[in-house]
Parts: sequence; C-alpha cells; structure tokens
Amino acid sequence: MIPRARLWAAALLSALALALWAQVPPVDRLATRKPDLVALKAVDSTIRVDLRYASKDNFMGRAMYPAGAEALLNREAALALSRANAALKPKGYVLLVWDAYRPWSVTRAFWEATPPDKRQFVADPAKGSVHNRGCAVDVTLFDLHSGAEVEMPSGFDEMTERAYPHYSGGTPSARRNRDLLRATMEAQGFSVYPTEWWHFDYKGWNRYPVMDIPFSPEAHPAPGRLPVATPPPQPSPAP
Repeated sequence: MIPRARLWAAALLSALALALWAQVPPVDRLATRKPDLVALKAVDSTIRVDLRYASKDNFMGRAMYPAGAEALLNREAALALSRANAALKPKGYVLLVWDAYRPWSVTRAFWEATPPDKRQFVADPAKGSVHNRGCAVDVTLFDLHSGAEVEMPSGFDEMTERAYPHYSGGTPSARRNRDLLRATMEAQGFSVYPTEWWHFDYKGWNRYPVMDIPFSPEAHPAPGRLPVATPPPQPSPAP
C-alpha cells in the first residue's frame, strides 16, 4: 500500500507541473481577501500618472499595456498613496506614478526577457509580483514649481546599483529627493523594494491573490474600476 504522504506529494507535484504547463498565476492559499482595484485618478486627481509600460519608454522597448490603461491599486493602498501625496504638497511636490497594478502575464514576459544576472530587478512569475496583487506602486516626485520630475540617483527601471535605495553615490540633491520619497511613503504604510528606490509595497499585500486581469474594455464595467476579482480556486488536498 502506498503511504499517504507519498500520495500527497505526488498529487502536489502533479498540480505544480500542471500549473507550469498551463502557465497560470500561482495560487496563494493565504491570500483570501477579495481585490478591490480602483483607478488612482478616481481617488486623487492630483496624483500624476505616466504609465511607462503603456508606451515604449521602458526597459522592454515596447508597450506592454494597451492604450488607455489606467493606474490601478487596491483601494486601501490607493487611499494610503493619496495621503502620501497630500503630505508632499506643502513641500512643493506631488507623486508621479510610473506603474501600479500589473497583470501576471506581463510579469512573466519581464522575467523571460531579462538576463539571469539581472533578475534581482524583476519578479519571479513562479511567486508573482506585489504589482500583480494590486499593492505595489512605482513612483517618483514631481516638482510643482519646475513642472518636472526631480533628480534621482538613477532612472526608472535602471538595472544597476544606482537603483538601490541605500546607494551612496550620485548628487546630494538626488539622494535627498530619494530619501524624502521613501520617508513619505513609509509613513503611510509602504515599504521600499531592496533593489529599486521607486518601488513600494503596501502593508498586507500578501492577503491579496496574484491576478492576471487584463487591461481591456470588458474588464471595466464602470469608469476607473475593475470588477471585484475572485481568488483562483484552491486545489483540493489528496484523499
């Protein structure tokens, strides 16, 4: 008689193999909260948005999102981002968002296009990105007086040590700007990604599932909001 543990292990391996073969988003059993994606512009119209992956101005060199794609976050993260934006206004700045919710299939495309020695800068699709959960945002500061982005130690999506949030090079002004952004975001419950000064994850992100909802008209029953997504079905344990 085959031991129960071996049957369970075989069933688990089969499920994993099937998921890899089908190239579907990973299932997180602990992610039980239903997503509530909203458009940032609907929450705070003063947040500036320049979705880099809706244009060719990104490391892929081509548009990864369709024209008209909106910057989306789960509601609680969007509200926290709005609070960070409000805190910056007296200092003469607002937030400029480069990316927010990202479909899992785009994360997979990033991984496949990135050389192995640079993959610390992209998320492993086998685990999914916090962007896929609607709780990560790529953001910088916009100077209201000059009408331009502020100087930072590196450019967006730059895969060098200059992108690290603790990088000690660059100009003093660039480091001050980076540190102001980080302090403001952290005060509202965000944490910076270890290799990207512009990437921030909102607390509690692991309660939301990895999603692959596309940016498409049928996914937008009302302006500025995606439908509530149901977490992927959980596989039943082997008997």
